[in-house]
Amino acid sequence: MNDKKLTAEAAKQALAVFANPGRSRDLGWFFKTGPGEYAEGDQFIGAKVPEVRSVMAEFAALPLEQVAVLAHSPIHEERLLADLILDRRYKKAKTDEARGEVFDAWLKLAYDGCWNNWDLVDQAHNMGDWLVRYPNDDLLERLAHSSVLWERRMGIMLTFSMIKDGRFEIPLRQARILLHDEHDLIHKAVGWMLREIGKRVDEVLLEYLDQTADVMPRTMLRYALEKQPEAVRAHYMGLARAKNTR
Repeated sequence: MNDKKLTAEAAKQALAVFANPGRSRDLGWFFKTGPGEYAEGDQFIGAKVPEVRSVMAEFAALPLEQVAVLAHSPIHEERLLADLILDRRYKKAKTDEARGEVFDAWLKLAYDGCWNNWDLVDQAHNMGDWLVRYPNDDLLERLAHSSVLWERRMGIMLTFSMIKDGRFEIPLRQARILLHDEHDLIHKAVGWMLREIGKRVDEVLLEYLDQTADVMPRTMLRYALEKQPEAVRAHYMGLARAKNTR
């Protein structure tokens, strides 16, 4: 593609080819965009994720300032496109200078409120590689204590790279901070990361559950136990039921 066409506007036009009004209504329902729901007012054109990824491949070299224009769009798929471009840019980066530039851009857009649904936030599981290379515990704690739902979810999702690297202390600390969070999307994210810990070292997960299962939200516990044997699942879910009958 001619560099002159690497603009946010050109990317939007390429994405608009995949607009599907019928599917946009379904996506609005799936992503909870109704009054009072967590994504109230979000707008969809109805493009499928593989279609967004095809546009991402075409615009992978989009300048960061143009990526930011996409990220501030009211259209969900355009924000997703920006998110995927940054994700790819981070994974393809050859130097820490380039990785840091992308991570900083991604985090700034997060604070701007651009990553405001779970599919957008969850790209953090790759961006967390930066925090393996350059730990920033203060950032993670601030995110986990945030009043903004999506920032709290980032606060646990950014620990996925640590879990893959066999570093469990910080992810477990984040899980403790979020243990009593009231939102189902946090319960699912924390449970997911606990499950990932258990897939690597059973004993670490089970020791944590020994301390927390009786006070853990049931969705979080159920997600955490998904890969465990039936007897283990029954034991810890029984602890949760016993708490509720006391």
